[in-house]
Amino acid sequence: MINIIQKGNLILRKKAVIIPQKEITKKAIRNLIKKMSAVLRSETVGIGLAAVQIGIPKAVFIISEYVLKPETLPENESEEEIKRKKEKEKYIVFINPRLIKRSKKKTLKHEGCLSIKNTYGRIKRSTHVTIEAHNENGQKFRRGAGGLFAQVIQHEMDHLKGMLFIDKAESVDKIS
Repeated sequence: MINIIQKGNLILRKKAVIIPQKEITKKAIRNLIKKMSAVLRSETVGIGLAAVQIGIPKAVFIISEYVLKPETLPENESEEEIKRKKEKEKYIVFINPRLIKRSKKKTLKHEGCLSIKNTYGRIKRSTHVTIEAHNENGQKFRRGAGGLFAQVIQHEMDHLKGMLFIDKAESVDKIS
């Protein structure tokens, strides 16, 4: 199994490379998305993952479809229930994403990161965003997002810029 790169590894600070349009549908990108999906499925708390977090600085991230209905997130369930849900988990793929709109209204959100284990913080995020990206089939799409979905998009976009949530957090707490 591929390990998630942890804070301190300089690759997390690299800016992600845009994938040429003609390469988006190639086998290498499909395999990258499969690897990312397998890694995220193996994490009980993760709902998003950028390619840079597995050591590949390409402009790709995935987000669990559970963010569309936060009440379905596998939280406060037994480990067995979480594993069962994770096996069926589907992901929204964002290739070469671009935030084209952010709401001026921001709220302080509680956030963590798979690349900074046992660390959580409070960070100001726009309440709504509009993103443009390509899916795994090379099709360009645009979609709006609010709430948790908007928060996760902004978190993953930061990864593509070489930033971690702790760079912007107003407070950070370690949990053992």
